[in-house]
Amino acid sequence: MRLTLWLFVAGLAAGGANAPATLDLPAPQKTGGLPVMEALSKRATARAFDTQDLSTQQLSNLLWSAFGLNRPDGKRTAPSAMNFQETDVYVLLKQGAYVYDAKANRLTQVLTEDIRALGGKQDFVKDAPLTLVFVADFAKMGNSGLEKPSTASIDVGFISQNVYLYCASEGLATGVRLMVDRDALGKRLGLRPDQHIIAAQSVGYPKK
Repeated sequence: MRLTLWLFVAGLAAGGANAPATLDLPAPQKTGGLPVMEALSKRATARAFDTQDLSTQQLSNLLWSAFGLNRPDGKRTAPSAMNFQETDVYVLLKQGAYVYDAKANRLTQVLTEDIRALGGKQDFVKDAPLTLVFVADFAKMGNSGLEKPSTASIDVGFISQNVYLYCASEGLATGVRLMVDRDALGKRLGLRPDQHIIAAQSVGYPKK
């Protein structure tokens, strides 16, 4: 079942045609895929995407690979300085914008409009079925003495590489970028002053 159909059915189940405030994801599949060396050999950046939607299972696997929980103590698939886990992963879809709740394995809606075009300054951005926006919440980093922007950027790099390797294993296209209108996108997402957009990364099928 493709994502658009699933969202529509979920909305009806919630009592209306609109998407619900939260979208529960299926449990991520934590086995299978390519061996890591083969995935590394296929890692590449794409700048063209087919408009076909990902399945909900693929979306769940993608988000778990990016920054999901992989241990009972709440630690993640990507490291973060002093385990701050300061990165929030926003997901821009046709149906709206969501933030990933790793603990509950669900998406929480923050906007009902399609703002995928704000996920980057290049023309191809609007064609990708989804874009991940990596937002550093500096409030979670306390007064550690670390230089917050550079530390958060390194942490996002780990998450982005996880996305690259998942996409390489799954036969999906992806590309990370820094060229984002942070003021415009942050305003639409309702970000606080201490939340900073670090990068965005589109995901989809390769353009045929």
